[in-house]
Amino acid sequence: MTALVGMICGSCGNGDVKPPFPEDSISFTTPSGKILRVACIFHGSLAFEYGGKVIHIDPVTQMGEMKIDYSAFGKADAIFITHAHHDHLCTQAIDSLSSENTVLYGNTESVTALGRGTELANGDSGELSDGIRYMAVPAYNTTEGREMFHPKGNGNGYVLDFEGFRVYVAGDTEPVAEMSDLGVIDLAFLPVNQPYTMTFSQCVDAAELIRPKTLIPYHYGDTDLSGLPERIRGIEVIIIDSLR
Repeated sequence: MTALVGMICGSCGNGDVKPPFPEDSISFTTPSGKILRVACIFHGSLAFEYGGKVIHIDPVTQMGEMKIDYSAFGKADAIFITHAHHDHLCTQAIDSLSSENTVLYGNTESVTALGRGTELANGDSGELSDGIRYMAVPAYNTTEGREMFHPKGNGNGYVLDFEGFRVYVAGDTEPVAEMSDLGVIDLAFLPVNQPYTMTFSQCVDAAELIRPKTLIPYHYGDTDLSGLPERIRGIEVIIIDSLR
């Protein structure tokens, strides 16, 4: 899957301009029989389309040589920010995706830096629309000497519930005890770029703890993931090059 640019825009019912969702998105069927489409944009940037609603997590316009023109996506219904590091918080991308109808959520540090949005602490939850719920969950480092990268209580991961199809976007974290309390997870995004997030082995440990039906490693930089599917039995593993 490659970077998503240059899509043709149309219009949607709420007056915001939205293009067709990327053709190379991944599709899942929820328990209600509806289709959830997932765009793996790059690094930590993801988008979801469900029932005409579009949700972005950590949209960023540029990582290294990769660039995304978020104006091609039209306007988001909701944007979630996990934390304030530059590869997760990008004012330009947020501005491109935002309209007066867009709701913006983030951890306290991100909302403070942006000067707008709704703060979500670990454990906060709510409903975006009929059939779509969200919950902020802990994301932090646990290995001695790494705590300063992502301190406990600062950043968020997010669980998005699409009418019973539950997606876990971990944010920047190592395996943490709170993962045991996530409940059933259908699709998980776990970061694998040591020393900032998980090592390869920690990703295996986290996957075994969560037991998602499908795992997509993201935010993985130069980590070699070629042996991951063989290490995690009974879980579908999808490796996407754009999520480095």
